[in-house]
Amino acid sequence: MPVLYHQGGFPPPDLDWPRLLPLIGPANAAIARYEGVLHGVPNPNVLLSPLTTQEAVLSSRIEGTQATLGEVLEFEAEDGAADESTPKKADIREVLNYRAALAEATRLMDELPLSQRLIKRTHEVLMQGVRGRNKDPGEYRRIPNWIGPEGCAVETARFVPVGADQLAEAMDAWEAYLHAEAPAIPDKLVQLAVLHAEFEAIHPFLDGNGRLGRLIVPLFLFSEGLLTRPNFYLSEYLESHRDEYYDRLLAISRDGDWTGWCEFFLRGLITQAETNQTKATAILDLYRVRKDWIADVTHSQYAVRALDWMFSRPIFKSSDFVESADIPRPTATRILRIVRDNGLLREVRPAAGRRAAVFAFSELLNLAEGRPAF
Repeated sequence: MPVLYHQGGFPPPDLDWPRLLPLIGPANAAIARYEGVLHGVPNPNVLLSPLTTQEAVLSSRIEGTQATLGEVLEFEAEDGAADESTPKKADIREVLNYRAALAEATRLMDELPLSQRLIKRTHEVLMQGVRGRNKDPGEYRRIPNWIGPEGCAVETARFVPVGADQLAEAMDAWEAYLHAEAPAIPDKLVQLAVLHAEFEAIHPFLDGNGRLGRLIVPLFLFSEGLLTRPNFYLSEYLESHRDEYYDRLLAISRDGDWTGWCEFFLRGLITQAETNQTKATAILDLYRVRKDWIADVTHSQYAVRALDWMFSRPIFKSSDFVESADIPRPTATRILRIVRDNGLLREVRPAAGRRAAVFAFSELLNLAEGRPAF
């Protein structure tokens, strides 16, 4: 028999705060240390762009996509963003949609609070393209859904979310909890843990709930002022602990074990904040070193502009750089040749006829991956 949604069990009636307190302090401190690094990053949207794409890759991988960071960036460099002609290309489109959805939600937060309205508009972006066409982008589901092996009947499902007739009420309760303040909720990170779990349990959309639920994590940290930008990447931890992630979520509805879930989530925040801090620091160090280096080797007033462009697009076609880096064409061509010849870029695909060469900024990509993948 499937586990059924915990009707009447939200908000959690009895969190075991003595169990959570040993994790709450370290989790808040880890987020604060990461924010200290993030605050010192000039133009984080540029310098941390590879980490944002890697988050999109890993969040989508939890849902079963097979695309890698390199495949996504190379596909994007080839201008294939609208191509869903193969399963792999459709997977990549989902990754790119995730990244676009985060950008859209961040933009919307200039005019809207984190809310159901914002989430629906973010879902529209997340579900763009062929796979999302029949999934009612931006609209809550009006039919039942369930979670289990692909194609399973409801009787053999693992979990059955709230019924469609009670979904609006459940999301209203979720939004009320989202905007609740102390003393009703003593800690913001525990509040976030509960919000993420409840969103996944409600499963308000026909598709995209997992990815959207994980997007809520950086958006909440940003909206509450815990981060100056929504550049937090939790999916690496969740993907590497996927079985426990799903088991802990299921135990909320099955056993009422909200505290066990919150412990898991807080441990994830601690671990991932430390990983994010390490990666962001390494990327910032790389930027500082390479900024001096590129000025020395190119002797160009456009050197830093060129480097910023390469940080934002670490796999790219030579023609795109020349045409869009806002550098005079002869100078852009010369800079590209110099940095290639001096080892900053690896040629992924040589130029042939009218086809431009494709280059990879290997140092940066390896930092984003956390291993020598390029």
